[in-house]
Amino acid sequence: MPDRKGKKGLSQEKPGVSRDSSGVRGNRSSRNGVYFFAAVLFLIVFAGIVAACYLTKALTAWTIIGAAVVALLFASMIRIVQQWEKAIVLRLGRFSRVAGPGLFLVVPVIEHVTLCIDQRIIATPFVAEEALTADLVSVDVDAVLFWMVWDAKRACVEVENYPKAVAWSAQTALRDAIGRVNLAELATRRKQIDAQLQEILGEKTEPWGITVSSVEIRDIIIPNELQNAMSKEAQAERERNARIILAEVEKDISEMFVEAAEVYDRNDRAMQLRTMNLIYESVREKGGLVIAPSAFSEGFNNIEGASDLLKKLK
Repeated sequence: MPDRKGKKGLSQEKPGVSRDSSGVRGNRSSRNGVYFFAAVLFLIVFAGIVAACYLTKALTAWTIIGAAVVALLFASMIRIVQQWEKAIVLRLGRFSRVAGPGLFLVVPVIEHVTLCIDQRIIATPFVAEEALTADLVSVDVDAVLFWMVWDAKRACVEVENYPKAVAWSAQTALRDAIGRVNLAELATRRKQIDAQLQEILGEKTEPWGITVSSVEIRDIIIPNELQNAMSKEAQAERERNARIILAEVEKDISEMFVEAAEVYDRNDRAMQLRTMNLIYESVREKGGLVIAPSAFSEGFNNIEGASDLLKKLK
């Protein structure tokens, strides 16, 4: 995958350590043991033939060449594949069988191993750069695809380069999914979009003998100008909601005041008690002097227990 704009390429890595496009280092399986086995087998056969020729005093340049050819054919006849691999064996250009894992034999010259297919779950990062949403917003979307080969024969025979085909299919499906939703839906419906991509890719890769385990969108990058506009829009929306809530609260309070006024209007004593309670609350904690008109205090005298309260206030 090409590097993103503005980002530098990957630096050189230590031998035996790889880095995928996500920037995460990972250990890759090695086939050095298989090559070492073939080399040791070649040396053993070659040394045995040369030693036999030497003991029989038939060691010449031609016998050495012949020993090398026989050792090479013998080493190419015995093959080893890893536990997680399948080997595709062709016989005179036609598919013969799927061999492995472990040790197996091939007929020299007539048969050969054309491909060793890894059947473990493979993680393939991919990106849809400058893809347009339904509301014509340009976005960059990073995603990762988890897939595996379940039919080695189909993966070898049906498609030329199956890892590349899977990656391109995933990128095309992601672009198509982005074009069907707007920006807000793309940000809030990641799980649904992941499931749709998995279903689409599963149908496409099934004839290739490949199963898509999952597709996960990792990051959505939008232009900086649009980020600022969306931030201001979200802030304005929050202020609007806050003002609506405040207005609703004030409306509820005013309705309660109206109901209270109706109660006070039906009973004069209730209004007098409320007035007296407000006076008491105002001077209870901090204290102070309350000056009330004489008509006001005379109205309290008609209420039982009001005189005692007035004495306390004084």
